[in-house]
Amino acid sequence: MTKQRKLLSQYHPVLYFISVWEKRIRRQISWLVDSKIYTQEKQSEKLAFRVKKHQSKLLKKLGDSDMQLQYNKVKNLEIVVEKINGTLIKPNETFSFCKTVGLPTKKKGYKLGMELSFGEAKTGIGGGICQSSNLLHWLALHSPLTINERHHHSFDPFPDDGRVLPFASGATVFYNYLDFQLTNTTDYTFQINLWLTDKLLEGEIRINEELDFAYHVFEKNHKFLEQKGDFFRTNEIWRNKILKFQSGKIVDTELITKNFGRVKYKPQEYESVE
Repeated sequence: MTKQRKLLSQYHPVLYFISVWEKRIRRQISWLVDSKIYTQEKQSEKLAFRVKKHQSKLLKKLGDSDMQLQYNKVKNLEIVVEKINGTLIKPNETFSFCKTVGLPTKKKGYKLGMELSFGEAKTGIGGGICQSSNLLHWLALHSPLTINERHHHSFDPFPDDGRVLPFASGATVFYNYLDFQLTNTTDYTFQINLWLTDKLLEGEIRINEELDFAYHVFEKNHKFLEQKGDFFRTNEIWRNKILKFQSGKIVDTELITKNFGRVKYKPQEYESVE
């Protein structure tokens, strides 16, 4: 648990700009030459069966941050929802969040929102759209879709405020080199649906044939740690595969990920370590 050294790109805005666009160009080239078949088709008619549904609150008071950033986030999410809603993931296809949504710009209607960068909460055009990728990741964990690219923040900026999902169970995105990608390695067709209500971002994954199994995702070994005045948070995300028509019989248990991140606040309870 040592302090991270600064990257070269953190020392000057020009170096950061160059670093970002170098990575973006690499991703653009990758999209052209890789062997993946990316999703292209959408349909308004919903597929017959629901795999998983979830929702999250649109407006949250995060520390002493400006609530206007939360209102702006809702506007940003409206654009993302329009881009993604109804997307079909057919057999052998890959859904790419960044390729589907594109680069958030002011010209496209995106507003300043909160984004997390280099261990700090900052403002940026399109800030807050990670709420949609967080929701998509949680949905995907409850499906047979393969998560073949997912990133998460290395720090926790605010104390839990009505959190219902395990710590670090989301997926951050930053166009286009921090992407969230799902590949359909099954014979089924899946559909991603997103929509907004007055207070919620809602989403679901649907499928063209009913599955006889489902997934239960849960957290283990969650704790806060303190070392030399710095605070950290750790946990494990696990998943059970259960048979729906056999009283929820568990047929497989797997460790999805182990998480460890710096905490930017003082937790109420923690363990001190050397």
